[in-house]
Order: sequence, then structure tokens, then C-alpha cells
Amino acid sequence: MPGPVFPWRDGNQFELLIDGPEFFPRMLVAIVRAEYQVDLELYLVEAGSCAEAVVEALEQAARRGVRVRCLFDAYGSLAFTLGLRQRLQAAGVELRLYNRLGWRHGARNLYRDHRKILLVDERWAVVGGTGVTDEFWKPGHELSEWHEVMVRMEGPVVADWQLLFDRQWHANNRRTAWRPPEDFGLPRVPRMPAQGQGLGRVAYADARQHRDILRSLVRALNGGQRRIWLATPYFLPTWSVRRSLRRAASRGIDVRLLLTGPRTDHPSVRYAGHRYYPRLLRAGVRIFEYQPCFLHLKMVLVDDWVSIGSCNFDHWNLRFNLEANIEALDPPLTAAVATSFERDLAQSLEVDLEHWNARPAWRRVKQRVWGWMDRMVVILLGRRN
Repeated sequence: MPGPVFPWRDGNQFELLIDGPEFFPRMLVAIVRAEYQVDLELYLVEAGSCAEAVVEALEQAARRGVRVRCLFDAYGSLAFTLGLRQRLQAAGVELRLYNRLGWRHGARNLYRDHRKILLVDERWAVVGGTGVTDEFWKPGHELSEWHEVMVRMEGPVVADWQLLFDRQWHANNRRTAWRPPEDFGLPRVPRMPAQGQGLGRVAYADARQHRDILRSLVRALNGGQRRIWLATPYFLPTWSVRRSLRRAASRGIDVRLLLTGPRTDHPSVRYAGHRYYPRLLRAGVRIFEYQPCFLHLKMVLVDDWVSIGSCNFDHWNLRFNLEANIEALDPPLTAAVATSFERDLAQSLEVDLEHWNARPAWRRVKQRVWGWMDRMVVILLGRRN
């Protein structure tokens, strides 16, 4: 794990925001009320009513003299129309695209910025897994097509989020991921405090060279004592995560996976992930598939430790993407996350071995085909951990 990492910071305030109708209005108000700076880093940005509302808020802030910087992934923002881009730039917004696509770039096109970060006045932040698309939020609608969470925060940890954004903003022109200076941060992932309130830490991954976000998760899984609840929409976990989940379940820990059900934007990925079900189920891991809509959130609860952000903890994300999660030890946030999990689990279908063995033949074929494709990807990436 080359490169230093962020330490734990105390004195923070956190708030869990569930689904677009709750977090987008809060984000827009923060942008409109900004005094001197707004920074927005996103992967998925598409034209629509959600994008229209966000662009309008950014325009208003920029025209008031607020410095507004937007770092969008070049591939994820392909559907963000030229007209919307020109509106931002005409208002004075600084817009940069991460890793523009090119036929000569070959495998470099696979490297993407998957982070979701909004920073306001260097003191207010919201991070999580949302994109700016109508699936996450349509103004005037009370329900979202995609289920997602974000974490609003204030306190010392916001300065670390600002540093992460600033470094990537400047590195973007060199087409590289941020490589921190030698005097930055800590040399290795810090140990999780035994307990605390208002504690937070930025965990990040940048393509190929730094994955403290994974190492921190695995250490939390291996140290879990009571519960391990993990939610992800694309269940293609690394070998080390799968092993840690199995071992925890065999120790009698309450291990639950909250995964996407039949409503998904990538059915092939869902079928590929099914190849991991049997061994996990036999080890005692409980698997739940969310039914109401597409579950897009990436959230982990291990005892009282929380990790929420952009990372799916899969081998593809950790090989090619810029990722970032907030890790926290904070009783109010832990309670909110636990309540959210309980509500989602109640709306999910539990998959047990009997249910699994009774699946129809057509589903078995799809799972075998896409599972084989996933196996080939793992082999080509050369990554077991």
C-alpha cells in the first residue's frame, strides 16, 4: 500500500441522508448559500431535471463571485450535454474532466474517477454514492428510482476531504492520480479507536497504487465482534473480503449482505456475483436482495464502525477507479446506519441454500456464463487480494 493515509480526526458532526429527495435539496441549499467556494467531484452526470437543478445552483453561486470547481469523470459525464457544460463555463464555473477518452489511449480509458464529493466553503461536506441523474432525484418527486445514501459532515475531517479534492484537481491536468508528498499523513492505516464520538477518517483509493480503503475494511471485518452488515449494488468482492466474511460468520458473528435484487442497471454483474453465494451461505453468511428498487448504496457497519462512500469493494473498482469513503465512529451516525439497514433488510428477500438450490435452469445458465466472465476478469487483473 504505497503512499501515506489520512488519520482519524475528532470533533466532527455527521448526518446520514437517505435518498435523493432528502440529500439533493440540502446540497442545493448549501451551494446557493456558499460564501466563497464550492467544489464538486462526480462520476455519473447526465442531462435531466436533476442536472438542471444542480447546474442552476452552481450558476447562481458562480455569478455571485463564489469560486466553483467541478471535476467530472469524462466517461460518466458523456450524457452531460454540451449546452449544460457551456452554461457552467459562461457563469464562471471551472470545469475539468478526468481522463478524457481516446482511441489511442487503450487500457488507460478504463481508469475512472468514481468519487462523489461536494465541499462548500472548506467547512461543509457531503459524500457518498450519488450521481447527478434523474434516477437519484427528480425535483418534485417524493421517491427515487435508485436507493442511495450520503453523509453530511462538518468539523476537522472536512479539511482532509478538501485536500483530497485539491490534489486531484491539480493532478488532473497531468492525467495522473494524486501521489501525496512524503510528509503527508500517516505511513499506514491507523488502528480503529476502541470507541469514540465524532471521530472520522477519509479512506481513499487511487488507481493501482493506493488502496487503504480496502485494507481498512478487511481489518474491520477481521476485528468484528458482534455484527458485520455490508451493502453494495455490485457484488464482486475481492478474495480478501470474501475470506474475511466467511471467517467472521464461522465465528458466530452476525454477517449480513444487503445486495441488489432483480431491479438493477447491470443484470450481468448481478449474475456474475451470484457465483460467490454458495460458499458464503455455507459459511453462515446471510444474503438479502433488496426488492423495492435498485439498491445503489455502498455502506458498511462493523460493530459501531461505519464506512460509507463511493467504493463497491470489488476488484474492478479497486484496480481502475478513484474512490473515497468516510469512516466514522459516532453513536448517532451508527444508530442511523443501523436503522437504515434494518428498514432495508425488512424489504428484502433472504436467499438461503434451499432457495438457491431451487433456482430455475435459465438462471443457472446466466449465472454460470457471467460467473465465468468474472473469473476471467479476475485472472486478467491478476488480483486476488
